[in-house]
Amino acid sequence: NASQPEPRITFDKVVHDFGNVGLQTESLCEFKFTNTGDGVLTIGQITKTCGGCTAFQLDKGQYGPGESGTLRVKFYSDTQIGPTMKNLIVHSNDPANPEVEIAVAAKVISKVDFEPKSLSLMLERENAGCPKITLTSTDGQPFSISHFRSTSDCITADYNPSAKAMKFVIEPKIDMARLGGNLNGRIEIGLTHPECKAVTVGVKTVPRFKFSPLLARGAKPNETLTKKVRLINNYNEDFAIASISSRHGTASAVSTHAIGGGYEIEVELTPPASEKVRVFTETLVVTTSTGDKIEIPCNVFYAGAEPPPTAAQKSKKCTTCGPRVIYRGGVNRRGY
Repeated sequence: NASQPEPRITFDKVVHDFGNVGLQTESLCEFKFTNTGDGVLTIGQITKTCGGCTAFQLDKGQYGPGESGTLRVKFYSDTQIGPTMKNLIVHSNDPANPEVEIAVAAKVISKVDFEPKSLSLMLERENAGCPKITLTSTDGQPFSISHFRSTSDCITADYNPSAKAMKFVIEPKIDMARLGGNLNGRIEIGLTHPECKAVTVGVKTVPRFKFSPLLARGAKPNETLTKKVRLINNYNEDFAIASISSRHGTASAVSTHAIGGGYEIEVELTPPASEKVRVFTETLVVTTSTGDKIEIPCNVFYAGAEPPPTAAQKSKKCTTCGPRVIYRGGVNRRGY
């Protein structure tokens, strides 16, 4: 019996390296292939691995013997600096290679460098001790600043959107009242650089007070337990406690003792009876004489209950995501 004609899919290359690319930029490339067999080649589906960010266009789904085709790939670079690689799997009726894996690789770099990368602010300093932010083009491309945004508009800055240069020095202005209610956040500075549309500067503010959440294990319903919590002023400011209450009325302060930089508070907690809930949460509210209100979380685990795993203990591996189907054949279907 004469053998049946069989297709063969042959790619000119299976890896395309873009080299250096900017953060969150779009790049295009092509993967050319030829049906080197004697049967009709059918592209069944194209999938990408979990977390991939490639999109593509395929002209059609079938190719005769000797016919060539082109797979056009659109690559979106990561938000993290460093080497990256994204993969696509081309499924076909080629009996020898039914699944061909192709890849796009790149080294993500910042085309606009900026310093500092994050801001550490202090509430007791003028303008929160905020430094200037310097933006510098790393590839010789001049750019402009298109916008300046911050979490809850805590931080603003003056800039001229029509000015174009290789380097800018920005002087942030801190709204101290808003900053006090939004200690952590970020600044986004929009740019007109063709390969760097924005940079993000993290913002962390040292809070006026520090404490450790109150944690109790082995509690029994309706049985009072006693715990201690320390409330310290990070700026060595003298303060007095005006009142202590609890959100659900199950906690009360037994005593307060002055210690270096703050107070040690002795707290009595009486977790309510519960047949289903294994963890009870409460909030201790401490109000100072100057009007500061500090909310201290209290987590009470009933006897036999275990605290939930920490973020470090949880596996980051995706156990549910599999290959995502992007193309199922046909003409001009796109995986966007």
